[in-house]
Amino acid sequence: MVTTKKTTTEKKPSAKTVKKPKAVKEVVAEKAAPVHAEKVHTEKPVASTAIGQVNLAEGKYAWAVGRRKTSVANVRLFKGKGKSTVNKKDIAVYFGNKALVEQAFKPLQLAGLENQVYVYVNVNGGGINSQSQALAHGIATALAKHNTEFRKVLKQNGLLTRDSRMKERKKPGLKRARRGPQWAKR
Repeated sequence: MVTTKKTTTEKKPSAKTVKKPKAVKEVVAEKAAPVHAEKVHTEKPVASTAIGQVNLAEGKYAWAVGRRKTSVANVRLFKGKGKSTVNKKDIAVYFGNKALVEQAFKPLQLAGLENQVYVYVNVNGGGINSQSQALAHGIATALAKHNTEFRKVLKQNGLLTRDSRMKERKKPGLKRARRGPQWAKR
């Protein structure tokens, strides 16, 4: 009797085909949308649609202070539809730049309250960019103080943390904080 062997062709995994871990794919997708202009987080911004309501009586407001560099913003948050003002000027006129206005109102956008509240702000010190960031910090703090449901979404997007980076002080014997005087051999 003659026996014939059946040959089975099995595919062996080649060394060239390596599966990528799932974490790599998620990180690539998350890098597409940075949350903050200066601090780039690897998380997606957590958007929310009215997770809580602002329960302020007529004439009452939520108050907070926001800071960035040398800018200080005193924020009053009112319920209703009104004009948001900064130093007694309309916010669009004061900042004169749509990006700065969006940066300032980012906490309201994340909380889903853009059309439900308005702000009255006194801000001083620094430039208009740091004033806009101080305003965002003040609005976020006022929202978190008034309603704790907003705290999680604001904290995840880095709006409750005060950005403490400032210009370093000038040192004696130097021209600036670290720049020494120019030295010549002869």
